[in-house]
Amino acid sequence: MMTYDLLAALALFAFVSSITPGPNNLMLMASGANFGFRRTIPHMLGVALGFVFMVLMVGAGLVQVFDAFPVTYTVLKAGSVIYLLYLAWKIAHATPARPGDDIGTPMTFLQAAAFQWVNPKAWAMALTAISAYTPDHRLWSILLVGAIFGAINLPSVGSWTVLGQQMARFLTSPRRLTVFNWTMAALLVASLYPVIWPH
Repeated sequence: MMTYDLLAALALFAFVSSITPGPNNLMLMASGANFGFRRTIPHMLGVALGFVFMVLMVGAGLVQVFDAFPVTYTVLKAGSVIYLLYLAWKIAHATPARPGDDIGTPMTFLQAAAFQWVNPKAWAMALTAISAYTPDHRLWSILLVGAIFGAINLPSVGSWTVLGQQMARFLTSPRRLTVFNWTMAALLVASLYPVIWPH
């Protein structure tokens, strides 16, 4: 049974891990700056709900598959690095959305939800949450972990989108926007450091 202290620790872990910089938050800030808050809502919902689904699947025993076949960790790591590099390239070359212009499009709900499965930080969060905060591994405790993350994650990622939207006020020239997008792309690549060179 989850105690009050364990519940409080879980809520704190969910907040800190959700609000700190990572691939999701960096991409949401870039999307908020390039496309605005409203057009980024599907991306935000995909991150929040997609991660909750991931937590539930890990809690249901998916992690045992990885333990049984260790090579899947290597495959997942390689796929994560390649896909994040591709996303960094897309962010670096993003153009601001204009009325009637379909060249620039934000990430969709399904794309954002699917991205959680190649997001190294999401995997670390889900594995830690299940292993540390579900001591009995019962269904209700796994559902509780998912619910707490869902309640905390959405406003956390939303704040990064708002930050990007507000930064758009200063990104009024193509040069400033280009510098911002390349900076976000560089930070996204930098977030791969713990994956490529784990301590």
